[in-house]
Amino acid sequence: MARGPDSDAQRLDDAARAGWLYYVAGNTQDQIARKLGLSRQSAQRLVSLALERGLIKFRLDHPIARCMELARSLTDRHGLAHCEVSPSDPASRTATLGIAQLAAEEMERWLRRPDPCVIGIGTGRTMRAVADRLPQMECPQHKLVSLVGTAKLDGSTSFYDVIIRASDTVRAPHYPLPLPVFARSPAERDALLALASVRNVLELAAKAEAAFVGIGPLGDDAPLLLDGFIDASEHAALRRAGAVGEVTGWAFDASGTLIEGLTNDRVASVRPVPGAGRRTICVAMGESRLPALRAALRGKLVNGLVTDERTAEMLLGD
Repeated sequence: MARGPDSDAQRLDDAARAGWLYYVAGNTQDQIARKLGLSRQSAQRLVSLALERGLIKFRLDHPIARCMELARSLTDRHGLAHCEVSPSDPASRTATLGIAQLAAEEMERWLRRPDPCVIGIGTGRTMRAVADRLPQMECPQHKLVSLVGTAKLDGSTSFYDVIIRASDTVRAPHYPLPLPVFARSPAERDALLALASVRNVLELAAKAEAAFVGIGPLGDDAPLLLDGFIDASEHAALRRAGAVGEVTGWAFDASGTLIEGLTNDRVASVRPVPGAGRRTICVAMGESRLPALRAALRGKLVNGLVTDERTAEMLLGD
């Protein structure tokens, strides 16, 4: 017999209670079983469910001297307004859990401000991981605004939409950008940007006091290519023009300068502005993103960085 929604909600309540007893109150699973009137196996399953569903979130409160030293060096070298470095997982070169948690904590600090503010949010795999680590909050005084759409030319959308997920978690009004990442032509892009509803979102994005973005490499593993936003010929043209990375769909070269023409003539997202007054925090790690990260920092496309220890060391090794 299928479980009803009430049954599922009760199971999550039980999982949250078991998770609290285990991770916060320090009970053993035998103690939890006795307190909740369950078998030890049921208590164990509830504790596992609490972790699996993200009801329990871990924070590392002990400052790691090496990470703090790397963050300070990156700040000094690039004049950053914000920089945090997470420990690297020796067994993985791709796990984003550490940087996602640090970025979520920084976003939470903005969201806990009593005075209203506008926060811009990018999209992609890493930003989705950040949204997944936000705590449940009530933030009706703030506004979350998309910096980039998620639709492809065929009308399908990315798996990694972020703003709705973040808004559901923190209960803040959200303003998605109802556009494809790339229009079919510059004329179509201009027509889309002229829509009143779109202009409202873009004007709001221009007022953002903070923005959180990922960064995409334009090598063989370019997310824009792998996820179907551009085709192989467009990707090759960007590479020939010297593009090394993209932020909110805007391609840039090794100096951090936006590429002239090509897909940048059709991108329908918020244009990155070097040296913008707002805090623009890039959340990224990994060797494949190094050329894009170096360029974005060099061109002042971002003035904040959340990365991991290994990536920080490579950035400082230039």
